[in-house]
Amino acid sequence: MNYQQYFPVDVVNGPGTRATLFVSGCEHQCRGCYNQSTWSPAAGHLFDAAMVEQIITDLQDTRIVRRGLSLSGGDPLYPQNVAQILALVKRVKHECPDKDIWLWSGYRLDELSTVQRQVLHYVDVLVDGKFEQSLADPSLRFRGSSNQVIHHFKQ
Repeated sequence: MNYQQYFPVDVVNGPGTRATLFVSGCEHQCRGCYNQSTWSPAAGHLFDAAMVEQIITDLQDTRIVRRGLSLSGGDPLYPQNVAQILALVKRVKHECPDKDIWLWSGYRLDELSTVQRQVLHYVDVLVDGKFEQSLADPSLRFRGSSNQVIHHFKQ
């Protein structure tokens, strides 16, 4: 898996101060997507053990307290990403149990494969659905178009 960007401190992609990872790879290629550079799974940087360690270290940092981890892209549930995303969310929940995990995916909840659904056991919030330019609404919180749904799995 590759990633396009990592923000160790982010206040835009989810509630509170967070760490945010934008992965590479997306088959949806939504018209009007603001992050087209993430569509190719080969774009960006290799997601390796050092990046995982950095995320865990940042989430455990007591100087800048983060509420959780946000996963976006591209698409974290892009089939080539699922194994590494699953390993990451398992580790975050094990080593940082007080942190929440938000995940954005162009796949709708009812479209997810069995393997993709395994990731959701560790995710607190899923924002699902493709970005639809005709339904875009800048007043929406944490989603770009009104067809996208915010699913809260854990409170």
